[in-house]
Amino acid sequence: MTHSGKRAALLAAAGIFAAVSATGCSGSIDTDAVVATVGGEDITLGVANFYARMMQGQYETYYASMMGMTGETMWSQEVSDGMTYEDSVKDGAMESLQDLYLISQHASEYEVELTADEKEAIKDAARAFDEANTDEAKEAVSGYRKDVEKYLELITIQYKMDDKMREGVDEEVSDEEAAQKAMKYVYFSYTDTDDEGNTVDLTDDEKAALKEDAQALADRAAAGEDFASVAEEMGKTANDMTFDSETAALDEELIKAADALEAEGGIAGPVETDNGIYVAQLTSLLDRDATDQKKADIVDERRQEQYDSLLDGWRVDTEIEVDEKVWDKVDFEGVGVTIITQEEEDTGDAQEADAEDTQE
Repeated sequence: MTHSGKRAALLAAAGIFAAVSATGCSGSIDTDAVVATVGGEDITLGVANFYARMMQGQYETYYASMMGMTGETMWSQEVSDGMTYEDSVKDGAMESLQDLYLISQHASEYEVELTADEKEAIKDAARAFDEANTDEAKEAVSGYRKDVEKYLELITIQYKMDDKMREGVDEEVSDEEAAQKAMKYVYFSYTDTDDEGNTVDLTDDEKAALKEDAQALADRAAAGEDFASVAEEMGKTANDMTFDSETAALDEELIKAADALEAEGGIAGPVETDNGIYVAQLTSLLDRDATDQKKADIVDERRQEQYDSLLDGWRVDTEIEVDEKVWDKVDFEGVGVTIITQEEEDTGDAQEADAEDTQE
């Protein structure tokens, strides 16, 4: 891989950004203060603040509007009794940061270390972040070179350790263990939409008519007529779905009824729920593509379980302490953070250049 290619891979793994925009007043903090220790190794407030602010920036930049909130109002919202969004995200940030230090401390066991090129790329990335940000922004997020470099070192080691920590699981999965069946199903809803776009409940007479349609679909398909064609005749669409006994995407009783069918072409239903009626036809006792995908999913689950188990074991064997008074100095409500990606920065520069050309 070329030097530039390594740098691109590093930055992609690290999730580092071109710049940040900070609003409000955070107040100066002692970035060298120790906020936590992991196995005797200190986590400085500068590194912890930068890590937490990058997480804060992602929430405020990408998620706040999706949640119908502004960054300023989001953090004080309660997610559970006595816990705000800020509390929740900060707790997650501190735990994730501790994990990064644990992984780094065990890297030598997997013969993982930073190469000279990676160390150089880290310094270049930290320098670029330093030059792309104002003094005010860097003070707010602890975006100083030494803190950014440590963040990048930890993230890069974690990136290199990820596959190593997942290696060696049993990758053999039988058809029986992963078996996925396939069906077509039709849903007869007990609600409709009026001329103004409002959802309205059907009358008892309309519901009774739907039940007759659902039963007719089941009877005609069981007698050999094409399930999808009969559904279309009734103004309904037959949907395709793969499933097993644990599938939760549809009504539990429908899945149970479809899973109990012993022959392809068998009919499940009508199955009535509070909101409508299902009728299904089993189309395959073993869907090959879905079963193979399930096998891959099971192997991925085993790898993730091994990864989580390693971290859990390292946590048990490692003394970890957090100085809550120091950690409390990181306050999301006092400072807003917006992520500015390289693409956005380039677009802004281009628009500024166009404006200057127009003025000339």
